[in-house]
Amino acid sequence: MRVLVTGASGLLGSSTARALLTAGHEVTTLQRRPSGADGARDVLGSVTDREAVEQAVRGQDALIHLAAKVSMAGSAADFDRVNVEGTRTVLAAARTAGVGRMVHISSPSVAHAGSSIIGEPAGPADPARARGDYARTKAAGELLALAADGPDFPVLVLRPHLMWGPGDAQLTERIIDRARAGRLPILGSGLMLVDTLYAANAVDAIVAALRAVERTHGESLVVTNGQPRPIGELLTRIALAGGAPAPRLRLPARLAQEAGGAVERVWNLREHDDEPPLTRFLAEQLSTAHWFDQRRTREVLGWAPAVSIEQGMAVLAEHYG
Repeated sequence: MRVLVTGASGLLGSSTARALLTAGHEVTTLQRRPSGADGARDVLGSVTDREAVEQAVRGQDALIHLAAKVSMAGSAADFDRVNVEGTRTVLAAARTAGVGRMVHISSPSVAHAGSSIIGEPAGPADPARARGDYARTKAAGELLALAADGPDFPVLVLRPHLMWGPGDAQLTERIIDRARAGRLPILGSGLMLVDTLYAANAVDAIVAALRAVERTHGESLVVTNGQPRPIGELLTRIALAGGAPAPRLRLPARLAQEAGGAVERVWNLREHDDEPPLTRFLAEQLSTAHWFDQRRTREVLGWAPAVSIEQGMAVLAEHYG
């Protein structure tokens, strides 16, 4: 197929583009800087630029929409412009161009209201209850994608959960950097069970979804390794694999959530090049259980993770060793 991948300058997008090329597909990418995927046709631009989007979707058979503003801080307007209006622009252009199928990449945060999630399937995206502007706008974008689903334009939504692996700057390298600086806290007991997803497994799941969407569509699936582990253990193992010391800082969960809320209130008063050290959403993620029933995901995709947490940690240690 001829496949457009938006947001292919990040680890997941560029890795997905390479996997599709290896599988024999023709790949076009849309993002603000080169994808680095040899053999792909790069269209440089933003999903907020209608002309760039229309150029990218022209002649495509399928669309994988990963592009998003991913951050724990920033103006609400910026999140809305990229994650909601950008998705709306991509959907409209894809429908006009006759694109035949879509895999929309969302986030489990769209259905997380702050309490523990224990062995549940993917809940409905809920912008009103989502925590923070990222989750709120990703929820709104997911609802737009699902509303566009139909027989002539099947849409399947994937929600990768806490992806990690070599080269991942969103989670993995932040954990390592903060552990190295002595600023990585374990909140509460650190025993809350959390599902994660190794990066290579995430790529395989997206490629599987591109096949599956023709027969099953109009629903959302959380994607994980299906190996819940205590959050303190995961943070420690990632830090050690990256050559950083194990985290020693411990904070009561409620105190961390209150501190995160205070940081959020003042962080956006000035411009910052980095992420805030703590937000209420992050504190909730680090102090509540969140793991998911994977039976429906694996049934629909015809997929199972090829790389276990233990194997992934070994690769991580070799990469940063």
